[in-house]
Amino acid sequence: MTTKPLPYAALHQIWTEIPAAERMQRFRSLPLAEAQAFFRELSTWHQYEIVSSLPEGEQTVWVRLLDPDDAADLVQEAPEEDKQRLLNLLDDNTRSEVQGLLKYAEDVAGGLMSPRFARLRPDLTVSEALIYLRRQALETTETVYALYVLDSEQHLLGVTSLRRLFTAPPQELITNVMRTNVVAVTEDVDQEQLSRLFAESDLIAIPVVDTENRMKGIVTIDDIVDVVEEEATEDIQKLGGSAVLGAPYLELSMGTMIKKRAGWLVILFLSELLTTNAMGYFQDEIARAAVLALFVPLVISSGGNAGSQASTIVIRAMALGEVQLRDWWRVFQREIVIGAGLGAILGVLGLARIILWQQFLPSYGQFYWLLGTTIGVSLVGIVLWGTLAGSLLPFVLRRLGLDPASASTPFVATVVDVTGLVIYFTVAKLVLRGTLL
Repeated sequence: MTTKPLPYAALHQIWTEIPAAERMQRFRSLPLAEAQAFFRELSTWHQYEIVSSLPEGEQTVWVRLLDPDDAADLVQEAPEEDKQRLLNLLDDNTRSEVQGLLKYAEDVAGGLMSPRFARLRPDLTVSEALIYLRRQALETTETVYALYVLDSEQHLLGVTSLRRLFTAPPQELITNVMRTNVVAVTEDVDQEQLSRLFAESDLIAIPVVDTENRMKGIVTIDDIVDVVEEEATEDIQKLGGSAVLGAPYLELSMGTMIKKRAGWLVILFLSELLTTNAMGYFQDEIARAAVLALFVPLVISSGGNAGSQASTIVIRAMALGEVQLRDWWRVFQREIVIGAGLGAILGVLGLARIILWQQFLPSYGQFYWLLGTTIGVSLVGIVLWGTLAGSLLPFVLRRLGLDPASASTPFVATVVDVTGLVIYFTVAKLVLRGTLL
């Protein structure tokens, strides 16, 4: 039974929802030009899936369709034993470029750049430059929107645009129509910093230079869009208390998914065992005033929720560059006020709940005012502590060189659960001494 061809756009929409075997059938049913465009737009993971499913004789055609930076991503995506085979499918020039890119880490400018860009000499005239650019565009240039002016040793001198060349006199020298204030980055700039630079500068391409200002390549906006999506996905997965999946959800086996998610769950479970120790330490108080146990979920979850909320907000602010490591004290000062305010709001609600409930369904005895005070004061302390813990833990992780997103919301909640119990029962001992305790 033959597969009915789908329009290009429709196949994009259902690509991740259909089985791998059907994906290959659908892909092969596309006209060649559409298949090539479709292949270029796929994620690296799905590109490798297609290439590895094709007969060896066809693989070369599709691998050579990719620009060097995309081919490098494809090689990095492949299992270790398959990397060299993919490299061997490339032509000599592209293979050399890809091997150069693979020397960089994946998450820095050098690993994201394309070594193919439009370059001009400063002594060319505008008319000569246009002829030269036409030849470059037909060969190996990734984009001709930004034109970089280099000297004989490849030092970056300036930048100009096609628009500027079209409006300049034909005999004008390139050195007279270029801008010298070029936004550029070095090879080791982190991808998060690079993405912020794109957002601030509104450029479609940023040149990458070495320490001596020799131009090595360009990072284009489409690469950064992929980076932003990847970073956001990884951060969200970490915030949920999971390891980074590294592949589409439906493509991972259940065994792999269990392995990715079990680690944090085990750590959190073992951490939560400390809550039983805390409860055991205060078992005499619980025995004398069993009503205290009724409110443990209320006060503890409030602290965990406040901590998770603060952690998420600070991690996102760090990712956007709104907060730096040096800002920890400012964040601390703000969160003391915010945490106390939030705690006061919940504390008043907790106290009001005890009082109103007692009026209609008396069940807390003659010391209900003291019980309400215990709940109210505990909520202020626990929410304040949760807010401070959640907001400062990302700074601690950043200072240790770790990803702040590792301060996942379940982890923050677990930390606050254990310490919150201590705060709750300590307040209870102070307020209820001589009455219920």
